[in-house]
Amino acid sequence: MICRSSEELNQLVLEAKDCTKFGKVADYIPALKKADPDDLSVAIYHTDGTCLSAGDVQLKITLQSISKVLALALALMDCGEDEVFCKIGYEPTGDPFNSIVKLEISKPSKPLNPMINAGALVVTHMIKGHSVHERFERLLQFVRKLAGNPSISHCEEVAVSEFETAHLNRSLCYFMKQHGIINEDVDNLIYLYTKQCAIEMNCLDLAKIGLVLALDGIDPLTNNRLIPTHIARICKTLMVTCGMYNASGEFAVRVGIPAKSGVSGGIMGAVPNRFGIGIFGAALDEKGNSIAGLKILEMLSKRYDLSMF
Repeated sequence: MICRSSEELNQLVLEAKDCTKFGKVADYIPALKKADPDDLSVAIYHTDGTCLSAGDVQLKITLQSISKVLALALALMDCGEDEVFCKIGYEPTGDPFNSIVKLEISKPSKPLNPMINAGALVVTHMIKGHSVHERFERLLQFVRKLAGNPSISHCEEVAVSEFETAHLNRSLCYFMKQHGIINEDVDNLIYLYTKQCAIEMNCLDLAKIGLVLALDGIDPLTNNRLIPTHIARICKTLMVTCGMYNASGEFAVRVGIPAKSGVSGGIMGAVPNRFGIGIFGAALDEKGNSIAGLKILEMLSKRYDLSMF
């Protein structure tokens, strides 16, 4: 078991909190600028259903890029591996998550992986449904099932804020539409994608989803399979190689677990066959990862030998 008590976890949070002064909240999405950079919380969900936590774990955050993992799982379940990876690659880019550079120089002009914005937009494009509303509801129901929480919803204020400022994402979509990677109305896709990113939950929910992935798609509380094994493993592999933006290589060395971050300050971790981790720390480093969240994971990995390598 990781950590013997919540008091021990609280001490790690207090130590990591010193790092928040070196980061800053995401400011390119107006609604996210309101976050308190000193907020820091963590939850660790074990396979027996016990959960240790520290900080204000009931505070809701929007998933942002963490949603890319969950949308990928659903798109793979909808379309199959061959169809999805015909339009998206598997490879890390080394570039920022919102870069257009590799799209321009790659032949064919498809995103290199599903964890960058271009790839995530293609993934969202592949979620099945007769309307944008139906596609979002299918994704939301899937997320609720993974977390075991039917009350999970989305933050409309953040969704609208992102939709109104998504100029670069629109550019990525138009470029990919020109090259036949997507074929739907760009604003419809941006509307769906920004609502996806605005799905909100607390650290307990995030840790529970991390645990489902850690167990290759099995819900430990019901023993029901929520994600096929091979799809859960694809998602975890891409979390390792691409999940922490262009700091994924360093993260693999320092922490060594599948994880995905978002610019709201969330991090979802999945320690294979052991537990799920949910973290929120709004202050980000220059790569877009929670600076104090990274510190907590480094300390946990070193103290409890979490690395899978």
